[in-house]
Amino acid sequence: MDTEKIRNDFPVLKRQVNGENIIYFDNAATSLKPRQVIDSIQCYYTKECANVHRGLHLLSEEASIKYEESHRKVAKFVNAKEEEVLFTKNASEAMNLLMYSMLNSEMFEKGDKVVVSRMEHHSNIVPWQFLERKLGVNLEYVGLDENYEINMGELEEKASGAKLVSFSGASNTVATLPDLRAIEKITHKEGAYFCVDAAQLIPHHEVNFKGMNADFLAFSGHKMLAPTGTGALIGKKNLLEEMEPFLFGGDMIQQVKEHTSIWNTLPSKFEAGTPNIAGSYGLSAAIDYLRDVGVKNIEKHEQELTKHCIQEMEKIAGIEMYCSGDVTKQGGIILFEHKNIAAHELAMALSETKNICIRSGMHCAQPLVSSINEEGLARVSFYLYNTIEEVDAFISALKETISLLG
Repeated sequence: MDTEKIRNDFPVLKRQVNGENIIYFDNAATSLKPRQVIDSIQCYYTKECANVHRGLHLLSEEASIKYEESHRKVAKFVNAKEEEVLFTKNASEAMNLLMYSMLNSEMFEKGDKVVVSRMEHHSNIVPWQFLERKLGVNLEYVGLDENYEINMGELEEKASGAKLVSFSGASNTVATLPDLRAIEKITHKEGAYFCVDAAQLIPHHEVNFKGMNADFLAFSGHKMLAPTGTGALIGKKNLLEEMEPFLFGGDMIQQVKEHTSIWNTLPSKFEAGTPNIAGSYGLSAAIDYLRDVGVKNIEKHEQELTKHCIQEMEKIAGIEMYCSGDVTKQGGIILFEHKNIAAHELAMALSETKNICIRSGMHCAQPLVSSINEEGLARVSFYLYNTIEEVDAFISALKETISLLG
């Protein structure tokens, strides 16, 4: 893996502010985009700009072929069937699609149980809260142990009688990588559906949808080099065929009469209206890029960065980190704080003085983050284009900032 060659593909990394390069450590929020992805979007708008599935002319045919090819690439990337890939604009929309379609299909009843973990992103909490208010299901939470890992004993207890267990495949805060196969076995033993929020998993780790035996899996394209407004819900074919859609209109129908309609086949059944066609071009290019680099190489690279950063941060007085510290059990994310400096103040200082971009706040995981610090925490997150030298620059800037503000 040639990191310097990779870095040359990302225009933002060439940008300088006050004579210094930007260091981008906010990859858990969104990734930077390589020129290959940017060029693919330009290709659609400059050469093949037409709607898909709505014309027999040259441009529509070309765009339709590439739009469908994008489904195939996603399916191959996660080892799913092409018709199991439903395009959405992000993982949040994917989780909402799932919730509303299950609701429309009467797959939930009052008193049914939905089980999530304490480390979930709001996208895997708020939809189920709505179902709790709307239908009277019971939303229950599984806690974490002292190493921020899932309390499996509590999971077994909470999963009893559940209708759905929905867990993050990789935490966007404490960076935990839960044992998804163990969770799947417990879930399906209880006869419940198993959903994985893979927004932080797919960009950094190899994912095998068929192998993990999840019923549903959601992800965002923008965290894996693809454009914003791209993502997918992956679902087992037999379940998707049984489920009712919740978005209605063009392309998701096979036949419309005055008072009745027949839905289209998968995946069109769940993709109403004109989709993000340019985004699908970019998603294809992003997958090509990740496959060329090798996801296992990316994972190894991130482990090296994370391990080095944790070791250096441990030497800084006043810094507290909230992650396992074992890079084989966590992703490339470090959630942290300084006891005497607010997270927002720290993030702003690093940006204004050293062009270092980190995240601060609740990280769309307020139940967990606020339980640690009601004012929020800071977070660094790595990706394939980051380097050890950037980590060292961050550590140096962090020490300098603390000496000024602490």
